[in-house]
Amino acid sequence: MTSSALHPPRAVLFDRDGTLVIDVPYNGDPARVRPMPGARAALAAVRAAGLPCGVLTNQSGIARGLLDRSQVDAVNARVEELLGPFAVWEVCPHGPQDGCGCRKPQPGMILRACERLGLQPDEVAFVGDIGADVEAAAAAGARGVLVPTPVTRAEEVQAAALVAPDLAGALQLLFGAEGPAPVPEQGSPVLQAADGLPGGGR
Repeated sequence: MTSSALHPPRAVLFDRDGTLVIDVPYNGDPARVRPMPGARAALAAVRAAGLPCGVLTNQSGIARGLLDRSQVDAVNARVEELLGPFAVWEVCPHGPQDGCGCRKPQPGMILRACERLGLQPDEVAFVGDIGADVEAAAAAGARGVLVPTPVTRAEEVQAAALVAPDLAGALQLLFGAEGPAPVPEQGSPVLQAADGLPGGGR
């Protein structure tokens, strides 16, 4: 905790499904987008500190033929409407077998986001809910924070260098007690993905 807070990030990037919004597997319907508990408050706190926020998301449903890009874009637009504005979006449309450099745990999306923000990877943090998220951060040279949900595997939690119980805790790990502090929200507890299944991020 201490080492991260000593050098606070200059931008915070977030995974989409299971981190900012409830994970609905291969969702192509904007009407099904629901923010995760604490997401609005965490994003507001980061923006109030003058720092940009971004979203990086694996969307293998495109490669699997379960979604088209227009559906993903429509869902992202709804996320932007509910939780934006975001300084940067990165979407990987590839499947696990495609061998791309952008699908997490590969670092491509983080590296592109850093380039677009004019920052070095070690100036950026990435917050997500599965091992591929923190692995991508490590591969890029960024700081990764895991915020587990009921679908996060135990071995992913054990392997993560930084683990927080929620988004507010992730900000405390990154910025320390004097950093951005979300105002607590009135809302429901963390929800499992619809059907209890991992979404396109896997």
